[in-house]
Amino acid sequence: MKKLIKQRTAQAEFNSDQLPALLRRIYSARGVRDERELALTLKELLKPTMKGLPEAASLLADAVVADARILIVGDFDCDGATSSALAVLALKAMGAHQVDFLVPNRFEYGYGLTPEIVAVAAEREPDLIVTVDNGISSVEGVIAAQALGIAVLVTDHHLPGAELPTAEAIVNPNQPGCDFPSKNLAGVGVIFYVLNALRRELSSIGWFAEAGIKEPNMAQYLDLVALGTVADVVPLDHNNRILVEQGLQRIRAGAARPGILALLEVAGRGRERLVAADLGFALGPRLNAAGRLDDMSIGIQCLLSDDLMAARELAVALDDFNRDRKAIESGMQREALQMLDGLDVDEGGELPWGLCLYDARWHQGVIGILASRIKDRHHRPVIVFADADDGASIKGSARSIPGLHIRDALDAVAARHPELLHKFGGHAMAAGMSLAKEDFTAFANAFDAEVRRQLNDDDLQAVVLSDGTLSETEFDLALAQQLRAAGPWGQHFPEPLFDGEFKLVQQRIVGEKHLKLVLAPEANDQAVIDAIAFNVDLEVWPSSATTHVRAAFKLDVNEYRGRQSLQLLLDYIEPLN
Repeated sequence: MKKLIKQRTAQAEFNSDQLPALLRRIYSARGVRDERELALTLKELLKPTMKGLPEAASLLADAVVADARILIVGDFDCDGATSSALAVLALKAMGAHQVDFLVPNRFEYGYGLTPEIVAVAAEREPDLIVTVDNGISSVEGVIAAQALGIAVLVTDHHLPGAELPTAEAIVNPNQPGCDFPSKNLAGVGVIFYVLNALRRELSSIGWFAEAGIKEPNMAQYLDLVALGTVADVVPLDHNNRILVEQGLQRIRAGAARPGILALLEVAGRGRERLVAADLGFALGPRLNAAGRLDDMSIGIQCLLSDDLMAARELAVALDDFNRDRKAIESGMQREALQMLDGLDVDEGGELPWGLCLYDARWHQGVIGILASRIKDRHHRPVIVFADADDGASIKGSARSIPGLHIRDALDAVAARHPELLHKFGGHAMAAGMSLAKEDFTAFANAFDAEVRRQLNDDDLQAVVLSDGTLSETEFDLALAQQLRAAGPWGQHFPEPLFDGEFKLVQQRIVGEKHLKLVLAPEANDQAVIDAIAFNVDLEVWPSSATTHVRAAFKLDVNEYRGRQSLQLLLDYIEPLN
């Protein structure tokens, strides 16, 4: 669909004599006020002031000293996998001998610490359950665990509901009464803070000296923290950028977990030039694929492995899962687009504003990715449903657009139609839910009505936010390298994106649906530049009739056989003739 390109405006006044004007403009548009916000050393991390942190540290310290059985219960995505691996590794390094992990199979038990997963956990006879990247909504599950004499520590970052679980301790920057300045930590960031507090607690009581254990350096786990933070697409505020940058530095230096190094190998990414986007687009999907199609335990075992050869075998298995996921997703996307072609539209010939799609054949583990693809294509909130395992229910995965907080929208639907939703939860931009199969049409209508209440026509216009145009001399490899190093870039701190008009010199499809181009800036059509656009619409491209285009692009450093050259990564391209 056609998009409107708008230039970003300054969000803060940022002055610096040390940086070039372009970079100052870029930082200003991302709300950076002074150079202290660009300092990414560990000493700049926010102080550990989270509500529940002292209680959590004390609870864990007692468990470690008593050699209690500790069971980590994680989520089945990359954030959950890195959180689980981090908890197991750090607790063992601090002297806990009986530490294990459990990840609910998404197809059997769903998300979180449910009573059903507590029953599975109880078979291992834990003294303490620690949730990572989940638990804040597990009211019934915590009650079930405590009824069996199992203490529960909840560590999470998701938004809480009206009722909090009665856990022995809760650490979540988004829980009521928590004054921690950043609400944007991923689950792995939360457990990282908890484990740091545990180390301080154990050190204060002389545990490491008594047990003859070297006090662990928690920085050694920042590779896991960086991976989980980027893959979970949480906003990269200053605190999260510190965690990500420090983790990236460890990975580039070769000091990462063998599992992360093995995943980089199968993804074909060199560690020396790694950037945050590589974590999100190369490593994260391979770990997530295990949770989507099979069992996230495979991903966690890869991250836990101390042996590079064993990690490589697991990484290859994860890569195979990801290939299978892509094939399943591609088929589902074709079916969804056919469904949209035959969908009844309103009187204006328009799709519903809140779009719900369901097919009994679709794979539960892939509906979130499909929702994201359809959302990007049609720029409206999308919920994709697949059959649940009970035969009577369907599970949905939602993706939203700017202007609509999807969890709040679902809350509003539930308030107006309390009979429809069985359960739901999520963030501003993504959510999950379940409902009766027979209620799909009623829910789809209710969701569309709620979206129409909250959005207007302008909200459905897809917008590309650009950092402006580049001068003829700024199409430069050195500038591309400088921008690459000026991150880490990510959610709410996006990589610099520029726009411009170009003469289209060459175009061809590479791979299955990537458009390789040679472009010449309109200001100087003799200066040709390589460019690439991924996953283009093959009904539009290549276009023999098109001689000029408008594009939104990133400056990228392409490396081939040891030679670096400038390349434009096109986020958006439209014909001008």
